[in-house]
Amino acid sequence: MLRVGVIGVGHLGRFHTRVYSELPACELVGVYDDDRTRSGVIAEEFSTRVFDSMSELLGTVDAVSVAVPTRAHHRIGLECLKNDVHVLIEKPIASTVSEAEELVAVAGERNLRLQIGHIERFNQAIRAALCEIASPMFVEAHRLGIFAPRGTDVPVVLDLMIHDIDLILTAVDSPIERIDAVGVPVLSPNVDIANARLTFANGCVANLTASRVSRERIRKIRFFQRDAYISIDCMAPKVEVFRKKDISPEKLLEIATGKIEGGLEDVVDFTAPAMDGADALEMELASFLRSVSTGDKPTVSGKDGLMALEVATEILRQIS
Repeated sequence: MLRVGVIGVGHLGRFHTRVYSELPACELVGVYDDDRTRSGVIAEEFSTRVFDSMSELLGTVDAVSVAVPTRAHHRIGLECLKNDVHVLIEKPIASTVSEAEELVAVAGERNLRLQIGHIERFNQAIRAALCEIASPMFVEAHRLGIFAPRGTDVPVVLDLMIHDIDLILTAVDSPIERIDAVGVPVLSPNVDIANARLTFANGCVANLTASRVSRERIRKIRFFQRDAYISIDCMAPKVEVFRKKDISPEKLLEIATGKIEGGLEDVVDFTAPAMDGADALEMELASFLRSVSTGDKPTVSGKDGLMALEVATEILRQIS
């Protein structure tokens, strides 16, 4: 059985600790956090051990979740890898592309699994929708949140938009040719609202909007392709698929121009794929543990996290 630990038991780290304590595929060995009071509370809540130092924890585990502030991802992730411990790092992978590149390189050299916490890949709506998506030509993503001080240590591009960057890079099989972006700080020193337009070599265009000063939470992404329109609500969760029926171009034109009677239902099939109810974080951590056990590539690899960060970094360069 894999021995696991959690480094950083703030808001997200507490959830990691809870899920590990419930997963049958692992033994939760303990937690470490600079805040000893906080780590004591979490350890007591989930009946595990508090470690006095990170090095002591790393000497007793096979794998860890790193859920510390982004600025510490590189330093702590590197220490874990150099102690031959497999690592799941919360998104984004690191603060800079060069830091991310080093993490990916060291994990590769030591044959260790490095997974990045792009949890939306495990969202039941996203999983249900991905099999419907093929060669999208236009993507529209809106990720809006109510302001909270947690997360404002990084721009909204790294806090929220990077989720949709990762999803779009997963769905669009083409390199990016152009990025245009705008953004402004509103309540924090960092960018709080941002919009980016990604143009891919195959002609696909993706429009992404992220805000953490909204009055409501929205997590929606829409894919438009030649034969279908797929609408995803990550919060509901819900997927709607409108797919063109297999009818002749002549008949389609006659209905569209009113030469023969017909409506949308005559040319489009509507489906709403069922949700499986699975918890995204539980699936994410179970997937990480499987990759550690089998040696398979993680669902969201370090290279995936690096690619998303490269795009996010160029968006921020454009904004500045």
